Amino acid sequence: MAVWTCPECRRTFGKANQGHTCAPAMTLDEYFATGPDFERPIFDEVHGFVTALGPDVRVEFVQVGVFFKKKTTFAELRPLTKWSNLSFKLPRTFEHPLITKTWPGPNRSYYVARLKLPSDVTDDVRGWLAEAYEHD
Repeated sequence: MAVWTCPECRRTFGKANQGHTCAPAMTLDEYFATGPDFERPIFDEVHGFVTALGPDVRVEFVQVGVFFKKKTTFAELRPLTKWSNLSFKLPRTFEHPLITKTWPGPNRSYYVARLKLPSDVTDDVRGWLAEAYEHD
């Protein structure tokens, strides 16, 4: 799969001239230097699982959160005041107690799960992430 790199911000995307807010990605250390204490352990749990899915997973740290990309962003973590929201997209609809928001798209449904602790990254969450990666 070809990956396009924006010549301005140096971030990578699944298609040439992808529309985006042009802001440079941060390093892992820059990103976590100012985040809430609960955020890093949750990230470590998600990151460890997602990067084991395949060598084509790219991780981008931007001001609003962490993007996990294959062709497109298939999952992202965004810290809030007391938890991190894990967003992902799947080609099906479902309900689950961890899902706090759902909205349909033309080919996929989008979901948000609230993660307060690393232990919230359950087998169900890992399954959703693997499915999101596979369908990206």
